[in-house]
This record gives sequence, structure tokens and C-alpha cells, in this order.
Amino acid sequence: MPHLVILYTPQIEAETDMSGLCRRLADAMLTVKDEHGKAVFPIGGTRVFAYPAAHFAVADGSGDHAFVYFNLRMARGRSEVAKKNAGDIVTAAAREWFAPVLARRGVGLTLQVDEGEEVFDAKFGNLHPLFNKA
Repeated sequence: MPHLVILYTPQIEAETDMSGLCRRLADAMLTVKDEHGKAVFPIGGTRVFAYPAAHFAVADGSGDHAFVYFNLRMARGRSEVAKKNAGDIVTAAAREWFAPVLARRGVGLTLQVDEGEEVFDAKFGNLHPLFNKA
């Protein structure tokens, strides 16, 4: 973990490259540092997924408005500075990415950063060892 899940109204796909956005945000997440200059997120655990909403209602219902919701979820234990840095960096990357779209149309953008105590959390894939070669 961290996982960034993006949920968006599908009309936004015609105006931006959502796969490119996922890569850009993953790269941004990998630059996040804590107050000691240490990387906050592991390469092997950083994931970004984007899904178009099959059904939605935005603003006045005219159909002219788009929405993109970003939910960054991370495991507990990171400092307040690290969490704020993560939010600031992801927000800045998303603002930059969507600037051309925002110049043309109404789009709501929301980022929430969540952390929590998982009831069960199993990590059993083989991605982490690929990047932990020191």
C-alpha cells in the first residue's frame, strides 16, 4: 500500500488520457518524502487504479459537468507531515494534469487521503522483492 483509486464520470475520457494520469500520479506518489527526507511509499506497493462510473449525477444534472474523485489509502503509521506531503503532491500533480480540461469545462475534483486499521491485511504477491534489491 498505498493505493490511489480514481472514480470519474466517463465523459472525461474523451478529454484526457486516464492511463497517462495513473502513471503520472504513481510517479508523483513515489516522490513523497517524510520530514526526514525518506521516501514515504514503496515502489512495489504503489498502485493507481481508475474506474469510470457507470451511473452518476453531478451538479444540476445537465450532463455537462464532470467529476473526478481520488481516494488515496495508506496503512497507518506515517507521520502527519508525510500524510500532508502525500496529499499536497498528489493534488498538485492532478491540478497540473487537469489544467487544460478545467480551462474548457466544469469539473469537480476531490482528493481524500485515508488511513486505517485494517481488520485483515494480507500481502502475498511478489512485487516488493523486485524493488527491494539493495
